[in-house]
Amino acid sequence: MEVLVWDLGVRIFHWLLVIGFALAYATAVIPGFDPAHFWFGYLVAGLLVFRFIWGFVGTKYARFSDFAYPPRVMLAHLADIFRGHPKRYLGHSPAGAGFVFSALVLLALIVTTGLITQGYYEYEGPLFALGIEPPHALARLCRHLHEPLVDAMLVLVAGHLAGVITATIQHRENLVRAMITGKKPVHTVKEEAHA
Repeated sequence: MEVLVWDLGVRIFHWLLVIGFALAYATAVIPGFDPAHFWFGYLVAGLLVFRFIWGFVGTKYARFSDFAYPPRVMLAHLADIFRGHPKRYLGHSPAGAGFVFSALVLLALIVTTGLITQGYYEYEGPLFALGIEPPHALARLCRHLHEPLVDAMLVLVAGHLAGVITATIQHRENLVRAMITGKKPVHTVKEEAHA
C-alpha cells in the first residue's frame, strides 16, 4: 500500500529547482550566456519564494513544522545512517530535513549575492530597476561570495545524492520514484514524534 507524501507543489518545486540551478550554473561557466544565467537565477528566486510560502500553507509533509527537528536529533539520525540502521520516516528524515533547510538558506544567499552583484556591476536586474544601490563594500563582498556559495551548494547537492542513494539501499525503496509520483509505501514505517 502506498500513500501520497510529496504533493504536486513539492514535486514541481524540486524538479524545477534541479533544472533551474543546473542551467544557472551551466550558463555562468559558458562565456556570453549572462542573460540566460540571470533568468535562470530569477527562476530559482521565484521557486524559493514559492517554497517558503508552501512551507507554511502546504500539505502536511510540505510544512516546515513537520520536519523542524532539533540539531541533536539530526546528528543522531546521521550517526544511525553511518551505523547502517536508521529509522525510516514517511516524510523528511532528520538528515533530509537538515539538507532541506541548509539548501534553502544557501540558495537564498546565492540569489541575494547574485542580484546585488548584477545590479551594482551590470547595471541591470530588479534591484537596479528599483533604484536600490547597496553600499560599495556590500556589493564587493557579494561579488566575491557568489561563486564560493555556489561551490558550497554543489558540495551539498553531492551529499544529498549520496544520502538518497544510501536511504534507497538501507530502506529498500526508490526515493527518486517517490519524488516523481509523490507516493511512498507505508509498510514498516516507524515515524517518531519530534524530540
